[in-house]
Amino acid sequence: MSQFLVPDMTCGHCVKAITAAVTAADPTATLQIDLPSHVVSVSSQTLSDDALLETLREAGYSPTLQAA
Repeated sequence: MSQFLVPDMTCGHCVKAITAAVTAADPTATLQIDLPSHVVSVSSQTLSDDALLETLREAGYSPTLQAA
């Protein structure tokens, strides 16, 4: 599972937008979102970390990959 820090994720709308963007790119992806700490965890069999970063950027956010 990859973890991304998304500091500009601030509300429930952001959570919905990120969930929609990732599941559009990979319908089988699973997400765990911790809004207070701005962390999005994604498990995807088809998307690389770089692809996930780009998906989050295209959704309008500024993610950074967190060290494992």
